[in-house]
Amino acid sequence: MKTIRIRKPIALFLTAIMIISLLSGCSVKKDTGEEENTITVYMWSNALYNSYAPYIQSQLKDINIQFVVGNNDLDFYKFLKDNGSLPDIITCRRFSLHDAVDLKDHLMDLSTTNISGAVYDSYIDSFTNTDNTVNWLPLCGEVDGLVINRALFKQYNIPIPTDYESLIYACKAFDEVGIRGFVADFAYDYTCMEILQGLSIPEITSIQGCMWRSRYEDPMDSTIGLDNKIWPKVFENMEKFIEDANIQPGDLELDYTPVINLFIEGKAAIIRAEGNEVIDFQNKGIDAEFIPYFGQNGDQWLLTYPQFQVALNADLAKDEERLNKAKKILHTMLTEEAQNVLSQGEDVIAYSHDIDLEMSPSLENLKPYIDQNRLYIRIASNDFFAASKEVVSKMIKGEYNAQQAYKAFDEQLCQTKENNADIVLSLDKGYSNIFHKEGGNQSYSVMANTLRQHYGSDVLVASGDSFTGSVLKADYTQKMAADMVMPNALQTWKSNVTGAELKEIIRAYVEGTESGLTPFNRGSLPVTSGICMEVKESEGSYTLVKVIKDGREIQDDEIFSIACLNTEAHMSSLLETSNYSFEKENLGVKDEWKSYILNGGTIAEPESYITIE
Repeated sequence: MKTIRIRKPIALFLTAIMIISLLSGCSVKKDTGEEENTITVYMWSNALYNSYAPYIQSQLKDINIQFVVGNNDLDFYKFLKDNGSLPDIITCRRFSLHDAVDLKDHLMDLSTTNISGAVYDSYIDSFTNTDNTVNWLPLCGEVDGLVINRALFKQYNIPIPTDYESLIYACKAFDEVGIRGFVADFAYDYTCMEILQGLSIPEITSIQGCMWRSRYEDPMDSTIGLDNKIWPKVFENMEKFIEDANIQPGDLELDYTPVINLFIEGKAAIIRAEGNEVIDFQNKGIDAEFIPYFGQNGDQWLLTYPQFQVALNADLAKDEERLNKAKKILHTMLTEEAQNVLSQGEDVIAYSHDIDLEMSPSLENLKPYIDQNRLYIRIASNDFFAASKEVVSKMIKGEYNAQQAYKAFDEQLCQTKENNADIVLSLDKGYSNIFHKEGGNQSYSVMANTLRQHYGSDVLVASGDSFTGSVLKADYTQKMAADMVMPNALQTWKSNVTGAELKEIIRAYVEGTESGLTPFNRGSLPVTSGICMEVKESEGSYTLVKVIKDGREIQDDEIFSIACLNTEAHMSSLLETSNYSFEKENLGVKDEWKSYILNGGTIAEPESYITIE
């Protein structure tokens, strides 16, 4: 693999910036304190960026917030921490204290705050370090379990399961009439992990199980394996279920869509799913019902996990003004109203005393489990995701029995983790990811300019959530280089357009479309390369004034090649009322970027691409 090294004297860099700025028509002006006055909030998904982030900003109009779509991976934040770029506020869904050990001393202790005190003890215990500090707080939780097609049960006169024995009876009865009794999307690591744990919640939540989990999550011991008391039984339960429910090796190829289709078409009676999917099924006319996981001892449990966990950078304590701003943001993120926006109409459970999130009638049967606290937060370390996928897959294929599975899982957890990944990109200069109204976002500009260079287009325009803002003075492994692009299915569309059409496309990105992404603050404005935008700001909305290329305003009859970066949904919204003819690239932007870096592509310099009046 070729290592790219960028070593340019600062004088040449500044000269290049001035030349590019003059050519594009946008000038670089003195920093007006935007770096110091901006609080960075990293979201784990662009779904949060589309609705939750705009709501938070709307409630805090006096705070300049830079929302970024980061990654649902604590390794990403460890990389940012190691290179002096840890965000002010972090969110992550794939989370465990076990994985957060390297971040602990860099995050604020929230144990004495009111918002921490409001979280139910049974949940806050899962986020409390051994020294009784709390760095991470959970937001509302998803509910995971089994979903049944009641109409099929009624049609074949099969009793709805109420315990493990009746669940297996139903699976076998449906198999006998040519309908899959149980099927799940075992292609995903989270399905393997959740079913493995869901079948053994009574064991994992026993006194011995809780003692083991406390040791596992202890940041002082990063290589603790499984105990020999509860975990052998966990794998025995999984082995028994694979046989009882007639799970086949071919099921390992099933991802989300075919499993859902089997259920919708009446070809599967029971699937693993989340509570909100029951509502989706019922909206499609399917009589679906959510049921819990059943323990071998007769216990019934719901498996849950937070929409995400949130933490604050400890460095905020060095500046009281910034700290107060960050606390306001955190408080707003955790309010009942914000969590209702976050859930987007899905049924979720509250982890705090002072939050009331009503469940729809579709999930009323779950209320007794919630009232009785029959809720289990999954163990969700990176090691558990990876080991669950490998070990459960081999159990389904018949390569491991319960004892072999236990041993293999234990060995994976005990392995000393060494980062021997090859460096594929080395940058000798890092760039700010804070948006400036005179010039834009330097980090994003580097990414946009590099991709335009790669695609060979005259112009590139990218939605404001396209990049993770991690163009740092650092050595990048392949994984970290790929993580420079936002993770959620960013695509590229290319076309040749007139100047008039180009202005309308840029206008749609700047001003938003009816069902697309509308910029909600300066940092969410689009990023361009090859052109400069002049934009007018008025009470939180934005209007495109002019588009400049090579120092002059573009003409309507000129022809330009353009590459547009956006998600499928937002690009469809942009194109649905137009006659533009665009072709989508086969590779998504993340994969294209990774390929470009691995093949020795060079990294461009930033440019000033926007001014705001």
